[in-house]
Amino acid sequence: MTRGNAAQPSETRNFVTPTGVALSYEQDGSGPPLVLVHGSFSDHRSNWFRTRPKLARHFTVYAFARRGRGDSTATEGHSVEDEAEDVAALIDHIGTPVHLLGHSYGAQVALAAAARRPRAVAKLILYEPPRPEGPQPIVLERMREAADRQDWLGVAKAFYEGVFELPRDIMQSLMAASDWKQVVDDARASLQDVMALSRYDFDADRFAGLEIPVLLLTGSETPPEMFVTDALAEVLPDVRRAQFEGEGHEAMNTAPDRFLEAVVGFLEAETG
Repeated sequence: MTRGNAAQPSETRNFVTPTGVALSYEQDGSGPPLVLVHGSFSDHRSNWFRTRPKLARHFTVYAFARRGRGDSTATEGHSVEDEAEDVAALIDHIGTPVHLLGHSYGAQVALAAAARRPRAVAKLILYEPPRPEGPQPIVLERMREAADRQDWLGVAKAFYEGVFELPRDIMQSLMAASDWKQVVDDARASLQDVMALSRYDFDADRFAGLEIPVLLLTGSETPPEMFVTDALAEVLPDVRRAQFEGEGHEAMNTAPDRFLEAVVGFLEAETG
């Protein structure tokens, strides 16, 4: 985990979806529109802080703030499909076909949004969308118990210890890092992500008719069984893969140049 604060965006904008959800995004750069959908325990700034300025040299970047981040409405009990509808509403708001890039939980949201607006998504990039079964029930229970106490540090610890099975010394180093505060600050919203994902009825075959070009990104250091990447690779009709050797779940910040090369290369390539 390596995070920080992105440079100040050129514009922050707000809109309201047809279902009445107030959402926000930050826009900068120029070129074809690229929508970024961040993952959990991060937000629209921290998830992309090392690559967003670089992406803005090639694209008009729309860094979407999912529910509970930025100026977007914080809700409880929402679903992955609800958040996919949020992204679809942003695509409608932009009003022109976009490229769509999602990371982790945000990749599941981006995938479902693309299925809703296949004609409005030119290309899709998914970086390690997680399996819906996610944390074991005991981990979810520990997260809920900490949340009931308003113990957001406890929520974050329960997630990282339970999902990644981090030994105590690694966990202590993680908590001592300067970017751990961002993780804790996002824990309340991220709890809703985890709960939504645990209820999500994912079926890779549902996306077998998604004919847009898709790039599936992975890190060599993350266990593939945690993600649905392989299942999607088997059914998507126009798919390619790229792996970041020596990297884990956050190559956009740990290997920004290689991440940029993969993303820009895919998005700017001619399609047949």
